[in-house]
Amino acid sequence: MTEDTPTPKTDGGTDSVASDDVALDPWGSSTIEDYRKLFEQFGIEEFDAAAVPDPHYLMRRGAIFGHREYGRVVEAMVNDEPFAALSGFMPTGDPHIGHKLVFDELIWHQQQGGEVYGLIADMEAHSARGMSWDEIDEHARSYLLSLIALGFDVEDGELYRQSDNRTLQDLAFEIGSTTNFSEFEAIYGFGGETNVSHMQSVVTQLADILYPQLDEPMPTVIPVGPDQDPHVRFARDAAARMRYFKVTEAFASFELDDEERELFSALYDTMTADDGVDTDDLRCEDAAEYLSEREFAAAGVDADPATHESLIEKLENGGKEPIRPRVRFLDRNANAAAFDALIEEIPGEKRRYEAHIDSFDLDREAAGEIAREVEIAHDGYGFERPSSIYHRFMTGLTGGKMSSSVPASHISLLDDPEDGYDKVKSAATGGRATAEEQRELGGQPDECPVYELYAYLLTEADDEFAARVYEECAEGERLCGGCKEQAAELMQEFLAEHQEKREEAKEVLAGVDIDLDSDRRGLGGQEGEDAV
Repeated sequence: MTEDTPTPKTDGGTDSVASDDVALDPWGSSTIEDYRKLFEQFGIEEFDAAAVPDPHYLMRRGAIFGHREYGRVVEAMVNDEPFAALSGFMPTGDPHIGHKLVFDELIWHQQQGGEVYGLIADMEAHSARGMSWDEIDEHARSYLLSLIALGFDVEDGELYRQSDNRTLQDLAFEIGSTTNFSEFEAIYGFGGETNVSHMQSVVTQLADILYPQLDEPMPTVIPVGPDQDPHVRFARDAAARMRYFKVTEAFASFELDDEERELFSALYDTMTADDGVDTDDLRCEDAAEYLSEREFAAAGVDADPATHESLIEKLENGGKEPIRPRVRFLDRNANAAAFDALIEEIPGEKRRYEAHIDSFDLDREAAGEIAREVEIAHDGYGFERPSSIYHRFMTGLTGGKMSSSVPASHISLLDDPEDGYDKVKSAATGGRATAEEQRELGGQPDECPVYELYAYLLTEADDEFAARVYEECAEGERLCGGCKEQAAELMQEFLAEHQEKREEAKEVLAGVDIDLDSDRRGLGGQEGEDAV
């Protein structure tokens, strides 16, 4: 696209920010009106495709709009270091074109050299959606056939279902020992009526997210829709709390919480920047006096009054203890042998306390590497916090959200090609009321489900084609009738080709070590709604 070419909005929102908060519910049916609210409310970072080598077209076109620490995965990709990607599919219905976004993201990461995992979230489907095991078996097979048909290499990746993976279940059990009901209540709104199996399925999903790191800790990305972010955040917390050691910065023998530490770091930088300050003579009581004399908000730190006061109190209690920057190893879950081994591995000047070790000659990155090596050598996991990327929900063909439970809103990857053609021809558009108005004012591709089909599926990697459709629509040169006819024909061709490849994939799937004819028994229930 040139500088003069109109480009699709990549934030998914309007020019004004909605006043209402966004609710992220992994099992809900809510839509997201303004994706920028996710940056503000949940700390999701805006995705920059320019930072990725040879980015996938979903990245280039803004379908992938946000991330959490994806830079660590990109760095591993660039340096030819190990990294992984994992995502799961809840088999509650036929796979449709919305699911294809995740299929494509997994396949692209596999092509970039990643260890890639595709899982069937059958325990979630049974506990949260009430699906029978027979239904789950049928839909699981269908999801995997489409994934393979689209290019997933079963020889270079792993496919599994939650219920049959004993290693996964063992990991879930260990994660469960670090979680409590209040977290489920705070994150998901679970209450006394929530069944225990539903909670168990959540812990299993946390284990899924960390599963790629069981043999070797590595940067791992979870490609999902933004409604799954609660699982990602919970898993990032679980990864940290299962570590033997927490590595932080420190300045004195006593411990600070995260907010106090951030404020103290900014305070120290400000104090030592003053002319005439001898850092060797700084004492805790000096810092307390310095901090109490001013409304302190340095280096972008906006500390709340409680943090301000608690830090002053701790510094005053520190008295004349010298302030010496250091790296601290906090004992979280380490056994005695690991704690002793860590002391031996830390080079240079160090000091041991009852529950932590301070190093005066290491930077934080080197300290983190030592802590992980010691942990793994003493039967720990050494998990890195998982990263994530988030794609926009595809708009339903009838407007609103695309839902598996509303057949007219989506095109199944199993739809007869003629039916796919007809659904596109009947789809809502972002066009004007009349052809004359369209030519005069231009269409509204940012609000058009049919344009999304071009951008996310039908033009594949052809950016010029996607840009041309957008330009012609926005400038009034393209009318909806002809646009839908072209899209319908391309959809018909795609479905016909995909279903041929699905037939070929049957033989490949037959050779995969995964049980798709389970003999499990269980109770069925009311199936819920599934947004992609």
